[in-house]
Amino acid sequence: MDTGLPMVKAKIKKNDTVMVIKGRDRGKTGKVTRVMPREGKLIVERLNIVKRHSKPRGAASPGGIVEKEAPLPITNVMVFCDRCNAPVRVGWKANADGSKSRICRRCKEALGNE
Repeated sequence: MDTGLPMVKAKIKKNDTVMVIKGRDRGKTGKVTRVMPREGKLIVERLNIVKRHSKPRGAASPGGIVEKEAPLPITNVMVFCDRCNAPVRVGWKANADGSKSRICRRCKEALGNE
């Protein structure tokens, strides 16, 4: 789905812990399950739950009300640093081997699964 908007450079990656800073779920933290940079959205585990009505489709899937996670705008969340125990901005640091890793701007510690 192309919205016609430029792709957001997402500093947030899958499996990061994030805190919601705007909206209905403000202050809650969760793990990112999917990032959609083209839409500028992401899905966080057990946050932004919406109810959807589904039609029965045979014996395998009965109809009813299904609760699922809806996408959140990337701008409404911040990466959560476990060491600082707070939402932080993300910086970049060049390693000795030439690769880059994401760091916490507060405590200068490496973030996530690097």
